Amino acid sequence: MYTFEPTMGQDKASLYRDLHEAAQALTADEPDAIANMANLAALLWQFLPDLNWAGFYRVVDGELVLGPFIGKPACIRIPFGRGVCGAAAASATTQRVEDVHAFPGHIACDAASRSELVVPVLRDGAVIAVIDLDSPLPARFDADDAAGIEALAGAIAGRI
Repeated sequence: MYTFEPTMGQDKASLYRDLHEAAQALTADEPDAIANMANLAALLWQFLPDLNWAGFYRVVDGELVLGPFIGKPACIRIPFGRGVCGAAAASATTQRVEDVHAFPGHIACDAASRSELVVPVLRDGAVIAVIDLDSPLPARFDADDAAGIEALAGAIAGRI
C-alpha cells in the first residue's frame, strides 16, 4: 500500500522533491509504461492543489493520443502544433499559459480550465509524451511549477 502525501504548508521546492521521490518509488520496478503513467497522474493530482485535470498524452504515429489521466473526459487525439499540448510537442518546450482563453488555437476540453502547464517528456531528444496540467485558476502555474514538472519528466522518461 502506498501512502504518499504532500506535507501541508510546505514550500514548492520541498513539495516537488517529495513528489519526485514518490514518483521514483512508484515507478522504479514497474516496466509497464501505461501503469506508470496512471500512477503518476494520480500522484500529480494528489500532490498539486487547484487542478481540474492531470495526465499524459502519448506520441503515437506522429500525433498526441490521450493517455492515463484524472479529470473530465478529454480530447483523444491532438495534432502536433495544435493547442497547448500540441505546441509543447511540436516545439519540445514547456508551455506555461496563464490564460488559456488567450492562447491561439486553445482546445477547450473543459470550459472550467483557465490556466495550463504542459511539459514534454523527451527520450533520446525526441518527444515521447507530454505531461498536461490544467487548473480552474488563472495563472495557477509559475516558474517553480514548470521546473518541478520538467525535473519529473526527465526522471520518468525511461519509465513511460
